[in-house]
Amino acid sequence: MPAPAARTFEIIGAPYDGASTLGFPGSRYAPDRIRHALGWITQRVEDGSVFSLETGQLHGAPALSDGGDAEVVAHDLMATLANTSARVSESVRAGNVPILLGGDDCFLFAGTRGLHDATTGSVAVIHFDAHLDVMDVNVQQGTHSQSSGMRRSLELPRASTEHSIQVGLRHFNFPASQRYLNDSGLARITAAEFDRIGSDAAIARILDRVAGADHVHLSFDIDAIDPAHAPGAGALEPGGITSRQALETVAALAPHCDSFAVTEVNPMTDHQDMTATLAAYLCYYFAVFGQEPATR
Repeated sequence: MPAPAARTFEIIGAPYDGASTLGFPGSRYAPDRIRHALGWITQRVEDGSVFSLETGQLHGAPALSDGGDAEVVAHDLMATLANTSARVSESVRAGNVPILLGGDDCFLFAGTRGLHDATTGSVAVIHFDAHLDVMDVNVQQGTHSQSSGMRRSLELPRASTEHSIQVGLRHFNFPASQRYLNDSGLARITAAEFDRIGSDAAIARILDRVAGADHVHLSFDIDAIDPAHAPGAGALEPGGITSRQALETVAALAPHCDSFAVTEVNPMTDHQDMTATLAAYLCYYFAVFGQEPATR
């Protein structure tokens, strides 16, 4: 059987933070800063190749294009989500693997729905986050804020809770969230457990969980990473995974995923673009090591 063709990746910006009614606003500026950092990374490509110091090998530079920004509507969350979902779907239907740059974490739902609506079969979600994002409704946040993205994603008709998992969770949440987790059976690896078992074991558990799903959306809220490594985030939650763990894990998961999103990078609270640069590397690792899709 011939090897599968190398995949193409399309960057789509989502410069919107209107759903970040709690935490720090400012993630609307993240797509530009992440793109700027990506420019520094991609200028190292020579003759179609890039040298990885981790692997010691030359890798083909990924086919990575910038498709511009989704049409966000500053005053209208639902229109923004619909437009962004449609833009992700368009990218998938064109044969690309979309890389969505938030924006706040309402785009967890937009990314999942975009993949869901452009495909047939089941869709699993790998959700890196300090928070659960399973709120149903809240008087301050409504139903589709940065706190509800995972719940809304798993309500999609072909979304598979059975094959989805959350990674990097920590600290405290509402008792109602515990009830949802118990009732739904949604799997999780907390940040503390990730640290105890290490990246390899965590990757193995994640891949075992999503095996059997027809499609996988990987959504990475930057606050899954400890604020010592990612100070420019929508919320600062100590005790997260390290930048090294994040990069290794994204690289390993990339061949198994059909879309990717990075959310909650906040240039307004960042320090010398540390967080935007880390987000850019997450995107580039995803593209470099995800060029050859895993067989399902």
